[in-house]
Order: sequence, then structure tokens, then C-alpha cells
Amino acid sequence: MPAVSKGDGMRGLAVFISDIRNCKSKEAEIKRINKELANIRSKFKGDKALDGYSKKKYVCKLLFIFLLGHDIDFGHMEAVNLLSSNKYTEKQIGYLFISVLVNSNSELIRLINNAIKNDLASRNPTFMCLALHCIANVGSREMGEAFAADIPRILVAGDSMDSVKQSAALCLLRLYKASPDLVPMGEWTARVVHLLNDQHMGVVTAAVSLITCLCKKNPDDFKTCISLAVSRLSRIVSSASTDLQDYTYYFVPAPWLSVKLLRLLQCYPPPEDAAVKGRLVECLETVLNKAQEPPKSKKVQHSNAKNAILFETISLIIHYDSEPNLLVRACNQLGQFLQHRETNLRYLALESMCTLASSEFSHEAVKTHIDTVINALKTERDVSVRQRAADLLYAMCDRSNAKQIVSEMLRYLETADYAIREEIVLKVAILAEKYAVDYSWYVDTILNLIRIAGDYVSEEVWYRVLQIVTNRDDVQGYAAKTVFEALQAPACHENMVKVGGYILGEFGNLIAGDPRSSPPVQFSLLHSKFHLCSVATRALLLSTYIKFINLFALDDGRRDPSSNDINGGVEPTASTVSTPSPSADLLGLRAAPPPAAPQAPSGAGNLLVDVSSDGPATQPSLGPTPEEAFLSPGPEDISPPIPEADELLNKFVCKNNGVLFENQLLQIGVKSEFRQNLGRMYLFFGNKTSVQFQNFTPNVVHPGDLQTHLAVQTKRVAAQVDGGAQVQQVLNIECLRDFLTPPLLSVRFRYGGAPQSLTLKLPVTINKFFQPTEMAAQDFFQRWKQLSLPQQEAQKIFKANHPMDAEVTKAKLLGFGSALLDNVDPNPENFVGAGIIQTKALQVGCLLRLEPNAQAQMYRLTLRTSKEPVSRHLCELLAQQF
Repeated sequence: MPAVSKGDGMRGLAVFISDIRNCKSKEAEIKRINKELANIRSKFKGDKALDGYSKKKYVCKLLFIFLLGHDIDFGHMEAVNLLSSNKYTEKQIGYLFISVLVNSNSELIRLINNAIKNDLASRNPTFMCLALHCIANVGSREMGEAFAADIPRILVAGDSMDSVKQSAALCLLRLYKASPDLVPMGEWTARVVHLLNDQHMGVVTAAVSLITCLCKKNPDDFKTCISLAVSRLSRIVSSASTDLQDYTYYFVPAPWLSVKLLRLLQCYPPPEDAAVKGRLVECLETVLNKAQEPPKSKKVQHSNAKNAILFETISLIIHYDSEPNLLVRACNQLGQFLQHRETNLRYLALESMCTLASSEFSHEAVKTHIDTVINALKTERDVSVRQRAADLLYAMCDRSNAKQIVSEMLRYLETADYAIREEIVLKVAILAEKYAVDYSWYVDTILNLIRIAGDYVSEEVWYRVLQIVTNRDDVQGYAAKTVFEALQAPACHENMVKVGGYILGEFGNLIAGDPRSSPPVQFSLLHSKFHLCSVATRALLLSTYIKFINLFALDDGRRDPSSNDINGGVEPTASTVSTPSPSADLLGLRAAPPPAAPQAPSGAGNLLVDVSSDGPATQPSLGPTPEEAFLSPGPEDISPPIPEADELLNKFVCKNNGVLFENQLLQIGVKSEFRQNLGRMYLFFGNKTSVQFQNFTPNVVHPGDLQTHLAVQTKRVAAQVDGGAQVQQVLNIECLRDFLTPPLLSVRFRYGGAPQSLTLKLPVTINKFFQPTEMAAQDFFQRWKQLSLPQQEAQKIFKANHPMDAEVTKAKLLGFGSALLDNVDPNPENFVGAGIIQTKALQVGCLLRLEPNAQAQMYRLTLRTSKEPVSRHLCELLAQQF
């Protein structure tokens, strides 16, 4: 390219750019640009003909304005006129303008094509290169149709300059990628292969890129390139850095060309010619040997170039998969990178070893690095590297190491990123089935999988478990026992309930001989999960209950066979009518006939059926009796709540699990779950001393008329709690209507002969029955306006008691129960939520808006609901969390 002389400098352009940079505001910049556009337009439309220099200057200004982001709707014809200039700088600016601004569908394309044809035919190498660059940059189909036949001719012409050949090869590659059907295959294809022997390395590099792309669709036409590529690669690999001085990058000879040649060879199988194959193997061994040599430079560019060639060499070795010695050497080389300080190298090593693991020659060599890969899975900070480590463990797994790999992947799954959990679950499921040494291990693995990541276990996975258990008699008893134990966990995933329901329904009789897993116990365990399950799972459980009747044959004819009354002739009470699920008596799992029904109480009634009792069945009632396993406690004379009861309650407003109370004698833990207007709470009472608690009696008490708003059933616990032991109490909760006061938990016991008494506020607040509601901005504001009465709104402005962190605030609002709505409030710093409080009697819609002011360390909270007391109460509850 000819150098640009000082006389070609455009002072007017330099002044204009300086003016733009000196503008103090966007408005000043636009004003200056508009002024310049008006000036240029007047010059182009003026009567006086502009010389080439002026056209070039004004076209440059238009190009600069376009690059600033402004539209240009004139000057295109002047740019086309510059193409006919014999001055390089003017022609260059014309082509540059056209490459950037002219649309491929422009009406000027024909004029441009004519100018390009003239330049291609001029035999001036500088002008030919400019024309080829323009064709490649525009790359339109019309240009491809016009020049697709000419460019190959220029490429293989004997008199074409090296720079023209290089530009022609890259231009043809661009057209082929855009429109493959426009590039005709002909006799030029055989001649283009010989460019690999060209003395100019730039021509060889461009030719390799072109041939690599072309041979993927027409491999037979370019098959002769294999020997030429091997010959060229051999010369580069065996040469010293001084031999190719102009193409040596940080002591690495021609790294880009080496990588391209190695990729070209991956398009074909191993060479059939023994001499060529031997020469290629020698090249690959040389690259592996050089990787072991000490680096010639400490700069990262040197190691990057060297490693690029090494990894591409390993890819070629893996592609051929025919040289055991090379495969093992490649594996050992990659093993060294597994502990390299560079994250990218560790990633690439893991990725390449995944492919090596599938080769019969290198599989055993890959397995020797299992401990390093497991350590990477545990300790890598980058999730993408951990994912590749999991992929490699999956690829290297066989019967000899399946248990170790599956156990490590399960352990990793507990802390794995959510983005890759589903993939890990699928891998574990496949490996467990494929390499199951015994099927009891397979059952354990899948149940662990459901326990750890139940949300990510697809139906196909647990369907397969059921299929295998059903078809193998030797594992049915073990599976029944295992799922029975798994279902005893306080919090079970719904997929575990599905698997347990099916297996116990089919094979529960195999463990029924043990009193701890007798038929009533199995039924009680399954039914304790019923009200928290989806409709589909409830349907499966109902099928299981019917299977129990046939499986255990326990229906001993207590009911009149001619009676159609599903309650066995017992008149329904408020309890049986409000029960949302089948009673134990209906399923024939009672040991004695029920007594006559008591008179229906005037209260809300017993809301959940007795399904956990092992004793004789009784019709549920509100009056507590010693024979009942579930009790509905009534008011009693108890001590007032402890002073810190409100503070302890506030900790659970936005969470469901944690320690409610702890002193030197007793620890009380809470684990709860709520769905719609129903809830279940587990209270864990731990004796922290070495002395047994006597007469241990925890009760739930409803202050005032709370019993008409909230129904709580408690299960009796053991009266003695040994030192260091823990007992669990289950509470079934139903919200009948909105309430403001939480129930009280009274705990009484004797410690060392001295009576102890403790009263707390049970962490059951109205927001626990929130159902999050998603809605669009329009719906939100429409509903907000509907709740515009003064008594429907509660607002509080308060000072922040904790550091104002947006993520913590978001977590608290989600824990409070409402859905967070994005893109609703005009101020992105504000939080907007919506939800519905579910009670048995009615639903209460709720909208909230929280406005933080970080500068003043203040919040403004506004709540609107359809009931005034609910608005005020929710506002007070939520404000205390910030």
C-alpha cells in the first residue's frame, strides 16, 4: 500500500473532529453536526464542481458523523464517484464509505459493481485489493453473483501478486459462507490446493482457511491437500524460530498457521500413505516433546501460542484415535494441566480429557486422574470448570469406579449451582442404572437424588425406578423398607411421596410384619403428606389407599355390606364433613369399630383426620380426651408470655425454620410449611441437660376468640424427655378467617423436682397464608385504585434498623409471602408486591409498596387490602423486619 503523504491530510476534517470533542453537551454536539451537514449538503448541491480532495474530505466527515450514531441520507453518489478516481486515498475513502454505509439492497449496487469490475481488471494490485475488500465487507448476494466466477480466477492466476492472492482467498471465503451455492467448484479447486506450497506465508494462511471451509462440503475435491498440509506443518514444527523470523510470535514459529493446518487435517481420516502418516506422527510427537521443554519466555503470549498448538495437536490425536502411544501421551500432558494455575488451561484440559475418556486406548490413562478431577469438582471457583469436571467424571465412569463417582456427584449436588443441577441429576441417574452392581444400591442412589434435588428429578427418572423395582423380586422388599424410612423425614419432596406411595401400595406387605411399619403406620405416614401435595400426587395416594385394602385385607366387615354410607353408618359431624381427604376408617385400617358420633360442636370443628394414631379409632371432636392422639386445645390458665416473646416471634415473620427459644435447660426448634389456608408445623423440644424432664406437657392455647379464626391440632408427646434427647410435636393448622393475634405455646415440665413453666407466642402469623400473585403493571395499578378507601390503606414511615441492602430486602419480602413484581414501579429502587391471604371463609387481596431512601436511611411502607384490620396488622408486621 502506498504511504499517505502529508499533503493528503484533511485539515477541515481534523478541525471538525476537534470541535465535536470540545462540545460540552449533547445538544452542542448535535447543533455542530447539523451545521456541518447543512454545509456539506450545500457543497454537494452547488453549481461548482468539487474536486476529488473536497469530495474525499466531505465524505470522510459524513462517515465520522455516521460512526457517532447519526443517520446519513445523502452523499452516497459522491462516494461512488470517488471509486473512479486514480488516487489511492480518494478511492480508499470511497470504498470505506460504501463498505460501512451502503445497504446490500441499495440501488447504487450496480454502479458500485461496475467500479469494482474496472478495478479488478486494472491489474493494479492496490486497487484490486481495495475492490476485493469491499466485496468481502458488503458480501451481498448480488455482489456474489457478479464476482463469484472472477475471484477464483484471480486467486489461481500465475501473475497475481501475493497480497492480491491473500485478499482473493479471504474474499472467496466470505462469499462462500454467505452463499455457498454461488461459488462454483471447478478446475480451480485443484490449483488452489497447491497454494499450500506458496512461499508467502500470508497466502498459505489465507488458503488454509479457504480450503478448510470448502472441504467440509466437498471433501473429495480437496483430498490432495492432506500431504501438502503435512509437509508444510512438518517444515514449521521442525524449524527454529529464526527460520521464520517474520512469522514468529514470541519464539513460536507461525502459531496461527500451525493451528489452521491441524484443523484442516481434522477434516479427514488418518492418511493412507504410510510415509505421509509417519511424517505426521513425527510432527505430533515433536509438538508433545516441545510442550515438555522449559519455556523460552515468561510472557503469557509465549505460553498462549505454544498451548494453542498443543491443544490443537491433541484434538487431532483424539480425532484419529488410532495411535495408542500418542493418546496416552496426550492424556498425561493434559493431566499436568489439571492443576495449572490458569483457569482456562484447566477448563481446556478437562474438556479434552472428556473426549479422550471415550477412546479404548486412553480410557485407563484418564482414570488415573480421578482424584484430581474430584478435587476440581469440590474446589473450583468457576462454575464452568466444575461443570466440565462433572462431564469428565461421567465420561470416565465404569463398573470399577461407579460407586465412588456417583457418591461424589451426589455430594457435589448438594451445593451445585442451580443452572447445572438438572444436568447433574440426569448424569447420576444414568450412571446409577448403567453400572448398578446391585439394585439396592441403585434404589438408594435414586432416593438420595430425590432427597437432595427433588425439583430437578424428572418423571422419567423415578418412573424408571418403579419399573426396575416392579420387575425385580429381589429388590422389592428392600425398596419398600427404604422408601418407608425416607418418608419419615419431616420435610419430604413430593417426588419422594410419589415413589413411596407407589412402592408401598404395591409391596408394602413385604414389610408389614414389623410393628414399626405395620399397615396402619404405613397409611398414617403417607396420609400425613396428603394435604401438602398437588392434585396429581393426591390421586396417586388415593390409589395407594385402595391398594392397601386389597393388599392387607384388613376390612373385617365392620360396616353393613348393604349400606352405601361411606362413613360406615356413622352420622357425619362437623369434623368429617370438613375433612378434605379420606378418613382412616373408610380405608378399613382401624382395629375397632368407631363409637357413636358425639354431638356436633358449635366451633369450627376438627379439621384434619386422625391418621397417625396407632390406637383405637375415635370420631374426631373438639373436646380433648386422654385416648385421642390429636387434640384441639382450648383456653386454660397459663402464665403470660415471656418478655422477649414478641422479639422471638418477629424473627419468624419472614422465615419458617429456625430456633424459637433456647435457655440453659431447653431448646425449641420450629420447622413449618404452609399451602393456601393449611399448614403443618413441627416443634422440636430438646433437653439440654443430663436430667430427665418429668410431666413434660406442651400445649397450644388460643387467646380470646382466636379459636374461631384459627384451628390448631396438636399431637401428644411423651411425658418424659431424657437428658440430651429430643421429642417432636406435630401441629396441623387451618386458617378459618383473618386473625391478628398469634396462638400461645405453653410448655410445662418438672426439672429436678421443681416445676418449670414457659409461655411463647407461636410463630403463626396471618402472612403465613399468603399466596403470591403475579400481575402486570396495568392490572396492579387498576387494583391499587380500586382499594382507594382510607380504611383500606395502611402506611408507615420508619427509620431503617438494619443496613439497607436490596438483595436482603428482596429476600425478606419474598419470605413474607408476597410475589415481587418487576417493572411496575417507575422508580426501580422501589419494591412492589402482590398476594392473596387464603382463609377458609374468604380471600383477602393485598398489594404492597416499599420505598427505601438510602440517603435518609428511611423506608415508607404502604399496604392496601380489602380489610382494614389486615392492612394495619400486615403493615406493622412487615415494618418490624427492616
